[in-house]
Amino acid sequence: MAETIRKIALGELELDRPFVIAGPCSAESREQVLTTADALAAGGIRVFRSGVWKPRTKPGGFEGAGSEAFAWLQEARERTGMKLCTEVATAAHVEEALKAGMDLLWIGARTTANPFAVQELSDALRGTEIPVLVKNPINPDIDLWCGAIERLSGAGLRNIGIIHRGFSSYERNLYRNLPLWHIPIEMKRRYPEITLLCDPSHMGGSREWVAPLAQQALDLMYDGLMIESHCHPECALSDARQQLTPSELFAVIHRLVVRDDARVPDGIGLLREQIDELDSELVALLAKRQRLSNEIGDWKIAHNMPVLQSGRYREIIERLSALASKQGLDPAYVTAIMETIHRESIRQQMKQQEEVESAKA
Repeated sequence: MAETIRKIALGELELDRPFVIAGPCSAESREQVLTTADALAAGGIRVFRSGVWKPRTKPGGFEGAGSEAFAWLQEARERTGMKLCTEVATAAHVEEALKAGMDLLWIGARTTANPFAVQELSDALRGTEIPVLVKNPINPDIDLWCGAIERLSGAGLRNIGIIHRGFSSYERNLYRNLPLWHIPIEMKRRYPEITLLCDPSHMGGSREWVAPLAQQALDLMYDGLMIESHCHPECALSDARQQLTPSELFAVIHRLVVRDDARVPDGIGLLREQIDELDSELVALLAKRQRLSNEIGDWKIAHNMPVLQSGRYREIIERLSALASKQGLDPAYVTAIMETIHRESIRQQMKQQEEVESAKA
């Protein structure tokens, strides 16, 4: 089935690497859509993205302007000549998007995670030639991602691409969604001709991470980027923190370095990316450990216990030294790390006690 999938094509539009799809998280108003589209087109963006329907974690938030927004998008295309891209999650969405003349569709992470929904979309798209981009599922399940590709391909679609937007984690992390770069790279191995895009906006969750994540994706030979851009991000009704102004987007694009001779599967870059991911996870685990340590500090205060528990510390060092040996690590190396962690825990617990005493005084 992999051999039937080809690179995304958008008519006469040249999609040289890296090509960029940009636009607001959601279409909020005619003025917002047209202002953003005009600015992006003036800077050379040729594919405009915007959500018409927005799946939200909880009810009550802005869920998109709905079908009314298609008229705004069509007007933007007439003014700028840009291709239009929007998200679909149901067969009804597909019907409306095709009727409105959308040039490109994408399937969101939540939808990709639901085989019933993907099959519904595949059936609705059967017999069409419209390009479809599939975001990775919210959890790091590569077979679920492959399953979505296979369902679309089984419905006769060939113009299929994938969008790497990172994977959700219960723990607090540096990024909104963990990159886990090895998963999309494995997808590229399984589907060599598939178009691979990165969505650094959703991956980072903050505009400060868009540039470094976009560069990492290009270093791993991604074909392009999907980046959220809003004329006034501070006023955005959804995902305000991660959207760039058009001028900020152009600054990011102009700084990107395209290395055509980068080696992806076996290069040092991939190993470094994995190291970076593990380092981020280590920081998140340290933060979680410190929060638990602070809770213990509160408990000690409530029960009038001393901060330093020497016996407990010895038990920790003995247990982890033994575990380090089993893992092929030098126990002295692990002990040195734990000494630093323990000092910080004691420091913060002492600070907690000082604050309580100060409040009493």
